[in-house]
Formats: sequence, structure tokens, C-alpha cells
Amino acid sequence: MTKVSVSGLGKAGLPLCAVLAEAGHTVYGVDVSPQVVEKINKGQCPVSGEPGLPEALEKHGGKNIQATTNAKKAAQETDVHIIIVPLFLDENHKPDYKNIDEASEKIGQGLKKGDLVVLETTVPVGTTKGRLKNKLEALSGLKAGQEFHLAYSPERIMTGYSLDRFKRFPKIVGGLDDKSTEKAHKFYSSFCENVSKATDTETAEYTKIIEGVYRDVNIALANELFKTAETLGIDFWEAREAANHKYCEIHEAGLGVGGHCIPVYPHFLIDAVKDAKQKAVLTKTARDINESMAQYFSEKIIGGKQGTPGKCRVAVIGLTYREGVDETHNTPSKKLIQLLKKEGCKVYGVDPLIPSQRIEDEFGVEAYEGEDFNEFDFAVLVNKEEKYLEALNAAENVSVIYCKNQLKK
Repeated sequence: MTKVSVSGLGKAGLPLCAVLAEAGHTVYGVDVSPQVVEKINKGQCPVSGEPGLPEALEKHGGKNIQATTNAKKAAQETDVHIIIVPLFLDENHKPDYKNIDEASEKIGQGLKKGDLVVLETTVPVGTTKGRLKNKLEALSGLKAGQEFHLAYSPERIMTGYSLDRFKRFPKIVGGLDDKSTEKAHKFYSSFCENVSKATDTETAEYTKIIEGVYRDVNIALANELFKTAETLGIDFWEAREAANHKYCEIHEAGLGVGGHCIPVYPHFLIDAVKDAKQKAVLTKTARDINESMAQYFSEKIIGGKQGTPGKCRVAVIGLTYREGVDETHNTPSKKLIQLLKKEGCKVYGVDPLIPSQRIEDEFGVEAYEGEDFNEFDFAVLVNKEEKYLEALNAAENVSVIYCKNQLKK
């Protein structure tokens, strides 16, 4: 089997290491955190919320999976190099390539003839054959497509289901050239059930971006329909249930979109064609609609207090962007809290996955650990968290706003 280095041991990279090890590959996992590396080598799991991952690390950690902070040495010891580090946006929605650059520089220093480098991080179109290729060639002195192989294969996992998605969800590979595509296809076929070839790296990159755009646009449509239904005095959720069938799938409305994926990827497309004649008008509109939902719900609360928001006590329940997943990146609940605080409301945070101190530090509000919501004017149930439904049903003096149709009062 193959010796593989995986750069990035987070919620995407670590499950990938586990799947590779289960398939018989020898894995060198690379991360910048010494604490993460130490845990993995002891067979402990530093990532929560991934069924099967703790057991896989207990079995392979420190054995088939060797974690290290020495990326250059890991590259020297392996033949396949996978980059699966996070790519964040700055305040202007521009990608920050710092993590990818650092990973590619270390790999470039240890790259050898015949090696395969694969980027799995979702990136703007052209990143693989441009930025990544140039850095690898400059640091290794080798020529991509001739002396080493280069491909793009986007991760398509979902937090909480990562191990299964890596193995069974259709995998796409696109190489810099035909040989790179074939090399990547053969490698991924060793542990993925369904691997298809894209024409090139750009097509593979674009494929992942438009998956995210599709979700964002459809959620925005649902949010617009939700708001127009309220304007017309119609129950959106009843109408949605009646409207959905084999040829119509209206998504769920809600407070907005969170996480590392759907709120991010549309900006890659919007920015790529901003100076072109054909702009991503619908994509941009969808982003604006989804970003506006926190303001919409904030105004419902402020309006409900008839001009006295300073006396309004609000419990925001469900701070993670999705119930059951301890992830708050881009969570829309944070924006709602900021808007309510700006209006003078006294806001409390409630989430069974987040400790009280972290709620205070990360969201800037006091944590509420009780289950009697009668002391609040409003309770906003953001995601599908079910723990507090009974308590909210029993509360008689609080107005409940359900963002995901969890409760009707």
C-alpha cells in the first residue's frame, strides 16, 4: 500500500486519515498543533461529533497513523501528499491562502520525482494549476506534469457523517494532465467506492463550488418564500409541505446559513466573474438574502416589544450552526445576538454543546443554564435542537420564535 501525508488534521483531514489507514495505507498526518499531534499518537481523538472516529484512532493512532508537526519530513517519507487545510475569508470576502501556502511550501521542500500532490480544500477556480503548482515547482525544482503529478479532488463530507462520506459518496478527481488524473483516480479508488474523472483541475474545482451555490440559492429561495408567506398571513411550513413532491423540493427556511462551506463558496464564484459581462447575479442575491435573515428575525423581536427593546430579555437557543455539531464558524445566531444587543436587549445564550464560559467568551452574552423560559420575553429556537422543546411548550409567558418550525405556540 501507499505512504500518504495528509496536511491538516481537523474535522476533514482526520477522518480522511482514518479511512486511509482502514484501507491499509500508511498515513503521516501533519498539523501545526503539538497538542493535536500528541493526542493522535496516543490513540486519542481531538475531534468531537464524528461517529467511528475515536475507535479508528484508538486502533490506528501512533501506528498506521503517525501524526507530526514536521511537514517537510512527512513529505520526504511519503509518495502521495494531500492538502486538506481550511481556507477562510477575510472581512472583504477574499480568500486567505495562508494555510494552503504554508502546507504547499513544506511539501515542496520534500517533494520527489514521481510523487502525487492532491488539493482537497475547496478553492477558487484556477488555484491548483496556478498558485499551488507555482509554489510546488519553485520549492522542489521539479516540473508539474512531467516530474511530479498534481490533481484536485474536493472533499465532499458532512460533519457527523465524515467516515461514511469519504468512503461512499461520489469522489471527483481532476488532474493537471492525463497522467495526473489517472494517478489520482487509481489512488482514490483504493479506498473510495465511486471515483469519477473530471477533464481538468478547474472543472473539479468548479464542481465543488457550484454544489455550495446550489444549496445557498435554494435556501435563499426558501427564506424569501417564508418572508412573503408571513406578509400574506400564510403558514409557510404548511404550504411547503403541501408543495413538495418528486419534482419540487423547497428547502427549509431559517435564520441563515453557517459553517465553513455554504456561506463561503458562493463568494469564489461571485468574485471570479465580478469584472465579466456575465456576473453571478442570482448567486449574489441569494447570499444577500441569507445574510439578511438575522436582521429579519431581530426586527420581529424588536417590533414585538412595541418600542421598548431596552427592557427586552431574549434567550437565543441553539448557538451552533447545526444541531448536534459543535461548530460555530459563521453561525447566524452570533449575528442575531449582536443585532439584539445593539438594540439594547438583554440577551442570553443557550446551547447544550457549548460550555457557559465559552458562550460568554465567544458570543459576548451570559449563558443561561436553566430550563424555565418564563423569565424571558422571547425565546428564539435557532436550529433543530430538541432538548428544550418540552420546557418551551410548558412556558406560558414567553413568545417563542421558531426558525426551523420546531415549535408552534
